[in-house]
Amino acid sequence: MINTYVSIDLETTGLNPKLDKIIEIGAVKVIDGKLQEPFDTLVNPGRKLEERIVELTGITDAELKDAPYMDEVFPKFMEYLEELPLLGHSVLFDYSFLKKEAVNRKVPFERQGIDTLRIARRYLPNLESRSLGFLCTHFGIPHKAHRAYEDALATSRLYERLTQEYYNEEEGLFSPSPLLFKIKKDSPATNAQKERLYRLILQHNIEEAPDVEQMTRSEASRYTDRIFATYGR
Repeated sequence: MINTYVSIDLETTGLNPKLDKIIEIGAVKVIDGKLQEPFDTLVNPGRKLEERIVELTGITDAELKDAPYMDEVFPKFMEYLEELPLLGHSVLFDYSFLKKEAVNRKVPFERQGIDTLRIARRYLPNLESRSLGFLCTHFGIPHKAHRAYEDALATSRLYERLTQEYYNEEEGLFSPSPLLFKIKKDSPATNAQKERLYRLILQHNIEEAPDVEQMTRSEASRYTDRIFATYGR
């Protein structure tokens, strides 16, 4: 049974690490079963949030406007993680976004992880839901859903409760296993792409444009196509 790990949770602009961005990181470090200092920060994604994400998380564009970009946040978070195993509820989702950021920065990032969702699916097959919120209600664990730090803390408490109730050394679900996710590095937008976008944004008086300087080549191409689709060529 593992009692040293980092419980992590991310809020993002969507579900696809190839296209979407991290907007909040929350983490709880547990050493020998004792909570350490948390990690909790908003992250500026360089783009406007969709309304559904604002409604889901309560995070607004105004809050993210002055938040640090991932270039500043990522090295601090890697230092916080050390080489400890990761804990998460559907941990591969969070790992996939972090892996994408690591690949873009040419930083090695191979981790082992424990997934409380897998444990719940194995031992609680008859529950109507195994979402983090439902499981916290089921076990009486305090939880404020869809904020990264609160979800990370709730996941840690859920793991402790699941180990108390169902720990089975032979099952292997309670011990870290390698997290596997492959993704290619993004190339930054070219100067030509950025110059074209700046001209289009000025030409069409687009007030809520994303941060062009933070765009990848594919993001710049997609946003250019969106402008053409909206305003014409």
